[in-house]
Amino acid sequence: MTAWLLVAPMLLPVLAAGVSFTLSGSRVAQQLLGVGVLTLVLADSVMLLVMAERDGPRAATLGGWPAPLGITLLADRLSALLLMVSVAVALAVLVFSIGQGFADSGRSSPYAFHPAYLLLTGGICLAYLAGDLFNLFVAFEMMLTSSYVLITLGAGADRIRAGMTYTITSLASSLLFLTSIALCYAAVGTVNLADLSRRMDAVPDGMVAALSVLLLVVFGIKAAAVPLHFWLPDSYPTAPAPITAVFAALLTKVGVYAMVRTQTLLFPRDGTWTLLAIAAIVTLLVGVLGAVAQDDINRLLSFVLVSHIGFMLFGLALFDVPGLTGTVLYTVHHIAVQAGLFLVAGIVVRLAGTASLTRLARAAPPPPVVAGLFLVPALSLAGIPPTSGFVAKFVLLQAGGEHGGAVPVLVGAALVTSLLTLYAMARLWRAVFSAGPERPPPGRYPGNVLILGAAAGIVLTGVGIAVGAGELGRISERAAHDLLERDGYREAVLGEEAG
Repeated sequence: MTAWLLVAPMLLPVLAAGVSFTLSGSRVAQQLLGVGVLTLVLADSVMLLVMAERDGPRAATLGGWPAPLGITLLADRLSALLLMVSVAVALAVLVFSIGQGFADSGRSSPYAFHPAYLLLTGGICLAYLAGDLFNLFVAFEMMLTSSYVLITLGAGADRIRAGMTYTITSLASSLLFLTSIALCYAAVGTVNLADLSRRMDAVPDGMVAALSVLLLVVFGIKAAAVPLHFWLPDSYPTAPAPITAVFAALLTKVGVYAMVRTQTLLFPRDGTWTLLAIAAIVTLLVGVLGAVAQDDINRLLSFVLVSHIGFMLFGLALFDVPGLTGTVLYTVHHIAVQAGLFLVAGIVVRLAGTASLTRLARAAPPPPVVAGLFLVPALSLAGIPPTSGFVAKFVLLQAGGEHGGAVPVLVGAALVTSLLTLYAMARLWRAVFSAGPERPPPGRYPGNVLILGAAAGIVLTGVGIAVGAGELGRISERAAHDLLERDGYREAVLGEEAG
């Protein structure tokens, strides 16, 4: 039972992607297949979270080969929680894309949207559940391949250029990742994460430090941490709204997840990691200053996305339970909030025909329902009480207040970033949604109800995170304990050999 539950989130979307190609003559069949499969995967992820919360980490080895020789899949509180929220957002974005008609737009390869989207979702699920470095690499390659297809569907010159930037950067990251895997195998003779964790104690300190920094760079590129973020603001804004939303919400968080998993499991530390704290400071400030300078709504949100990766690095840099609790909370909150903002931005651009804030300020404001859908995640991103963003930031700032060294500077950068995020959101609100005598009055929303329903579903997910912050905080705290107390992960995979 456990093995099937662990395999299904990866296997079902991949098999469905193949079936979807055969259904290219029937778009309705493709749509129903995609929604049905992601609904099943969402139900599966809920069951995995319940099992991980009740019984601890759950592992399965595939093909009859025992760990660490065989392929291992594992779900603990962290991976199951992120899997559940990610699949829920992927499902909502798929419904949005169906309503928007992007998959049915009659472009050069319309049949490719649903198979590529399902393959992307399968790669995301595999990344969360992979129990070894090589299959984590496979997951990233699945995401890269399907992402390039999605980002270049119906492409013009600008989107091809952005897709090439994204692909070349990702390939460079993949080469570094392969190098890291080879070095790990050369050092200890295994790529299984649990076995690596057990054997890394025998590796010289210099090699451990080099491997730690190399994997930090690899996943820093995937997560778009400064100064490795340069590809994101040029790649994401050119894609259609649903693609931008799912990339911004999920792909960067998979990078953060991989960073958290490898650094805590393979390279444990007793105190604050100064290098990562400095990276978090730079990411927070450079990203938000870039956002303030933008005139394009999608580029503004892309730079805000980069900036708020710094909050997740914040908690990881502390390397204690309160800090990691904040990282888990902030990651869950940011998945929902960032997806909601990009979907609403897509609605705004669709209605006005432009993404320029200067031109939007002279156009008719969007209908009040769209303004409401924007306001809730925008306030959450800025950390205004009682939103989920406020809860996550409060946990992080409280954790940072217990440390010295570079951490007070990190706390100050986080506060400045929150204020500048509020300014950026207010500037966007004023340009897009505020009324005035020089602007036409807002009209009624002319779009498909599926678009509003999907966007509202993601916004309500963010509200639900705030309402359930108490229980979610307790799950996040237990997940943080699991990350630092590695015995549970090792025993789930290796059994009696864990010691």
